[in-house]
Amino acid sequence: MSVRFNTSGGIKKAFRARLREIFPTNKHEVKIMAPLHTILHPTDFSERSQAALHLACALARDYGARLVVLHVATQPPLVYGEGMLPLDADEFLDFAKEQLEHLDVPTGSIRAERRLETGDPANEILRVAKHIRADLIVVGTHGRTGVSRLLMGSTAEQIVRRASCPVLTLKTPLAESATVPDARAEAIPREVLA
Repeated sequence: MSVRFNTSGGIKKAFRARLREIFPTNKHEVKIMAPLHTILHPTDFSERSQAALHLACALARDYGARLVVLHVATQPPLVYGEGMLPLDADEFLDFAKEQLEHLDVPTGSIRAERRLETGDPANEILRVAKHIRADLIVVGTHGRTGVSRLLMGSTAEQIVRRASCPVLTLKTPLAESATVPDARAEAIPREVLA
């Protein structure tokens, strides 16, 4: 017994339409990246982190996304001298807050907010990413390898392994010629990147 389906009419057209949605024939219709609504940039105020901040700002500007700049302050180290003196935690947090406020984030062209948390950097970054429903984390990395990485670990690596959203890591600062131009300058059409 053979079963034949009626392929004329609506079913065939609906099937073809669905195939065109899944496999578009126009290469400009291909979606490369999901829409970005919230970008998280964790910073340790290093040069690499500053380069990642510039990239995060450019992405936030181009996608109209909210940018959350986060610094996680860890327990202040002990100061050795004639004895061990713990640094004042309030002074340490005030200093971190001041550094966070002085980061060069263009406020006119993007929606940006700054957050200061305390604790283990990787755990706090992942917690905040989940809390704010980050679509992307943009983080600078020191690019440590070998014994140095083994001894010190890599916060960026922990974030990449455990994050529930995509993570963009930037190992070295961008060259001047590779920086993202202003949105008003000649750029790739948004439809291609969207």
